[in-house]
Amino acid sequence: MKKSTHRIRLLSASILVAVVYSSAVYAQRDYFPAADNWNTKRPGQVRIDAAKLNAAIEFAKSNEATAPRDQELGQAMTFGREPFGEATGPFKVRGAMTGIIIRNGYIVAEWGEPFRVDMTHSVTKSFLTATVGLAYDQQIIKDLKAPVYKEMAPVSRYDPLQRADDPNKLGKSKFLALFESAHNKRIDWDSLLRQTSDWEGTLWGKPDWADRPARDRKTWLTRKRNAPGAAFEYNDVRVNLLALAALNMWRKPLPQILKNNIMDEIGASQTWRWHGYENSYVLMDGKIIQSVSGGGHWGGGMFINARDMARFGLLIERNGKWKRRQILSEAFLKLAETPTGARPTYGFMNFFLNTDRKLYPKAPEGTIAFLGNGTNIVYIDRKNDLVIVARWIENSKIDEFLGKVYESLL
Repeated sequence: MKKSTHRIRLLSASILVAVVYSSAVYAQRDYFPAADNWNTKRPGQVRIDAAKLNAAIEFAKSNEATAPRDQELGQAMTFGREPFGEATGPFKVRGAMTGIIIRNGYIVAEWGEPFRVDMTHSVTKSFLTATVGLAYDQQIIKDLKAPVYKEMAPVSRYDPLQRADDPNKLGKSKFLALFESAHNKRIDWDSLLRQTSDWEGTLWGKPDWADRPARDRKTWLTRKRNAPGAAFEYNDVRVNLLALAALNMWRKPLPQILKNNIMDEIGASQTWRWHGYENSYVLMDGKIIQSVSGGGHWGGGMFINARDMARFGLLIERNGKWKRRQILSEAFLKLAETPTGARPTYGFMNFFLNTDRKLYPKAPEGTIAFLGNGTNIVYIDRKNDLVIVARWIENSKIDEFLGKVYESLL
């Protein structure tokens, strides 16, 4: 009897410890920053070695990106050299190397200029995916595997200089032909989100083949198209197509959708702006609306501070939930984080996945990164309740930086 009683007491104690531990973990993940305040914790309070964390931060600071701070000059030196590569959206001179480290929802470390609004380049794509996710959750887009053309209304481009009586345009459609070819009619939302659509066409003056063009120029206009889903290609023309298609479904500007449904809900500032191009305007329901871009390839995209990027990262780290409200469904995020067959380290745009630790060997598998030129990164690790924002760090140094952060975790 004594042994049985002793075992019962040990079992009860184990259950009590488990309950207390579970409650503590839940309490940690239950903190969400208020709109006008973000609480901080010392590293030791969230099981981080302060000295090792400081070493990681100093490493990041010492590896600021060497590209020009003038983003317009940087574009001219890189993407601007491509065919039809001229800039058509706004740029901004960037600030210093900046970062934020968050654990259990609290800011543990912060450096640089966290409140400075800068371009975030292709991290914009993650916000674009979020607007599609909202449409999916609200059943505005009912099936991501459905052909997009079946849900597209005619898109009328706004051009204030266009003559209505131009005889050269007699008999030609005034609408943008987005999904009329036999190939484009096969494209679904899923392949657009995964950058596997191989859409053919020109949008906002940029042919699809002109973005990161193939070395063999003979193939630019003649190559055989891949079936949607078969081949991955990082292509901003097709990203901008997704933005226009999403606008066509929402019938409202995407920045407005993002603000009302996500950014205001998570307490983001009022300083972020989402831009398109000088020629990416359409007429919709009697209004002139700018179709935004998915990055800064030709200028534009999201201009945002590091704090707001961190809030968005925390929303995704908390599985789309903010306080008591489910803002993005777990079902959609699960799809977004499912590896793409043609590129296992990529989910929906811009969900870079550390599948088999191929993206960042020094970081755990199952982690997510939103990546943009610069390099801008929002890094998410649910297992360790960790969100990291780093801006203007050399891309080749990110893995080592992450490794040093993980070395600091106790």
